[in-house]
Amino acid sequence: MTKKQQFTLEFPVRCSPSILYEFLSTPAGLQEWFADKVDERDTVFSFSWSGDEERANVVEAEEDKYIRFHWEEAPKEEFFEFRIEKSEVTNQTILIINDFAEKKEIKDQSQLWSYQVKDLFHRIGS
Repeated sequence: MTKKQQFTLEFPVRCSPSILYEFLSTPAGLQEWFADKVDERDTVFSFSWSGDEERANVVEAEEDKYIRFHWEEAPKEEFFEFRIEKSEVTNQTILIINDFAEKKEIKDQSQLWSYQVKDLFHRIGS
């Protein structure tokens, strides 16, 4: 099995960190843009796409700053994370996504994230 590599994507967003965090960390927010259906029970999120369900545990989180998930089926060291930062120069909010993929799949995964983030920005009016 090929070891996956971490990759990072950054997206400037016209939105306050607290509003953005709601879309990244709550079932209702994630269901708006990330998955067809999202449920949460005791820090375990269930994500459904076209009837297929995957579960992820919240590993770490800090309100309005970041949330890190670990897919239950993934190796221990792999995760996906949404991080919110403010540019010191422009004071603009920046969404940073960290994820893992096989080297040959990073481009496709990046395009998928870009598509999903575009939907997120549409939902928040950015």
